[in-house]
Amino acid sequence: MKHFFIYIILSCLSLTIHAQHTFKVIVKDAGQQTLLTGATVSWKEGNKTTLTDSVGQATIGNIPDGTHTFLLSYIGRKETAVAYTFPLLTTEIIVIELETSEEEEEEEVVVTATRSSRTIANTPTRTEVISGEELMEKGNMKPGDIRMLLSETTGIQTQQTSATSFNAGIRIQGLEGRYTQLLRDGYPLYAGFSGGLSILQIAPLDLQQVEIIKGSASTLYGGGAIAGLVNLVSKTPGTKRELSFLGNITSAKGLDLSGFYSERYGKVGITIFASRNSNRAFDPAGIGLTAIPQFERYTINPRLFLYGKNTSADVGINYITEDRIGGNINYIKNGGSGFYERNNTDRITTQLGIAHRIDEQSTLQLKNSYSRFNRTIAIPAYQFNALQQSSFTEITWNRKGNKADWVLGANILTDDLKEKDQVADAPRDYHYNTIGAFVQNNWSISPRFILETGVRGDYVSSYCLEMLPRMSAMWKVSPAITTRLGGGFGYKTPTIFTEEAERIQFRGISAIDDRKLLNERSVGGNWDITYRTHIGDIGISLNHLFFYTRLSRPLVLVANTVGKSAFENSSGHIDTKGMETNLKLLYGDFKLFIGYTYTDANTHYSADRQWLPLTARHRLNNVLMYEIEDKLKLGLEAYYFSPQRLNDGSTGRSYWIAGFMAEKLWKRFSLYINFENFTNTRQTRFGSIYTGSIDNPVFNDIYAPVEGFVVNGGLKVRL
Repeated sequence: MKHFFIYIILSCLSLTIHAQHTFKVIVKDAGQQTLLTGATVSWKEGNKTTLTDSVGQATIGNIPDGTHTFLLSYIGRKETAVAYTFPLLTTEIIVIELETSEEEEEEEVVVTATRSSRTIANTPTRTEVISGEELMEKGNMKPGDIRMLLSETTGIQTQQTSATSFNAGIRIQGLEGRYTQLLRDGYPLYAGFSGGLSILQIAPLDLQQVEIIKGSASTLYGGGAIAGLVNLVSKTPGTKRELSFLGNITSAKGLDLSGFYSERYGKVGITIFASRNSNRAFDPAGIGLTAIPQFERYTINPRLFLYGKNTSADVGINYITEDRIGGNINYIKNGGSGFYERNNTDRITTQLGIAHRIDEQSTLQLKNSYSRFNRTIAIPAYQFNALQQSSFTEITWNRKGNKADWVLGANILTDDLKEKDQVADAPRDYHYNTIGAFVQNNWSISPRFILETGVRGDYVSSYCLEMLPRMSAMWKVSPAITTRLGGGFGYKTPTIFTEEAERIQFRGISAIDDRKLLNERSVGGNWDITYRTHIGDIGISLNHLFFYTRLSRPLVLVANTVGKSAFENSSGHIDTKGMETNLKLLYGDFKLFIGYTYTDANTHYSADRQWLPLTARHRLNNVLMYEIEDKLKLGLEAYYFSPQRLNDGSTGRSYWIAGFMAEKLWKRFSLYINFENFTNTRQTRFGSIYTGSIDNPVFNDIYAPVEGFVVNGGLKVRL
């Protein structure tokens, strides 16, 4: 009997041991097919959790017979549940692929502004991208230009330079617009005289994405990127034809009509963008002066793409013409006498790009662009009429390796300004040639640590050689935490085209004396950390950035004894430091974005430290979106600006701006409506925006909206 019980016990133990199984799995990214290190694998019934190792593999043992459920998750990927019945029918390791989650799709966007063509997730240089749904939503709010698209981004402020003509520039981290480089597909097309109107003359319908680098980026594309750069990336022909139209009207008497066509025919592709944008004179305050000027603008931009086995090319031409007049409403409507500010512009730009693949790893690229910008600014008894012609030619060699990517290149830039019809004063003509050479390296030291280094040397005629080193590093601390640290040098060649000069239409400003002036120079850096996680059904993304820039020898406008003004290099400096915080929460169909910017920007021109004018120290961005995919979009937003110091030493008021947008989508078309600034925040409600008479006004600084509450709505068609 004793032996019988021992036999029964051993048999039960044998069955128990035999019923224990092992679950082995390899977790991969579904898109790039890369192994995911640190992915979470949870056994639901056994309440056990483990992480994948360096080769994406995880093992869970002691699993009894029966059906069991496993949950697999990874930051930026959709959580996946799988069920298996044990014992398994195969002894092979199970491979499971995780799809990119909707809220993290921007991590797969390829960035071109850094020249490395890497995804954001693998780019050491901190780059922000506006693309996809976000780009379309912002385009609904202002389909005629990109001013609002940029101004609603954390850390960027648009500064209006004309009270009646709406002219504006962009400020990054508190620095004036002349310190931000604006590119189109990597071509510098919007500097100098053309900068004062650029963001008002670019419609967003043909944009694929907008890439923003904050902080010194002169090493990438040369002078002018002290505060950062904005690269506008155009749509290119895809596998499917795209034909879209947009019609928009506004309560401010505006009309926008635009269309875009894209298609590829085998080895040939084409894109065509055309638009007409107009507005009648608009005076919401009833003070007799335009808040939005009367203007009419036409744009046409065809591009041709050629695709060969090893060589591809694209060539395009862009033409923009605009007549814009602001000022006295009575004068604009009826003629006679009164104050006016007229801007007539004609812009022609050409672009040529050729890329030749040398082998599987190396590519040779040639870029060339030419820009011809003719602009006339006229006010009573004064006119500034000039032609700016510029060109850009660049050749680069790119090599992609297993561990390191290299970019070597050289470029030549020319910039020529000739003033017309100038009789009383000496013309402000100039001609600069810039010859540059650069090298950049991206080194993947490990799967978690990437180092990006580069150096550029630029020689500007009439000035000196500028050496511009730069470095950025990225460390993936864990699947949830990534940190970046970077910095570099920058410079800006002196010109008369500043916000201060634009505000006075360049009246009484002497020509740049390159025998006395020096390049403005900068050094700066930033450090940021990103944390991504999920709490239940809530996706959380938090990014915090610290930044600092020191600008030496800044240009200042100094009045002389004969009533004129000239630019001089200050013996002091400007510094701007602060931080940005961006929080994104996702829950079901809801998305909440909260952004905070603290900017401490100051001038140090003498023993006194002065707050840099027209810079809000505190700014808050809040956007709540509700979206049912391909059916409905609703958006509510609110923006806060703290008081700003003005150029006359006074301080402006703090203010809020709020808006609401709705869009109903069908398969081929959508209808949208946008209530912009429904709080009707206007600077004219805070006090007068000018002194003197309405026929001879002297305008105060514009630090808040002047157009007030505007409703716009329209129709988008996709064929």
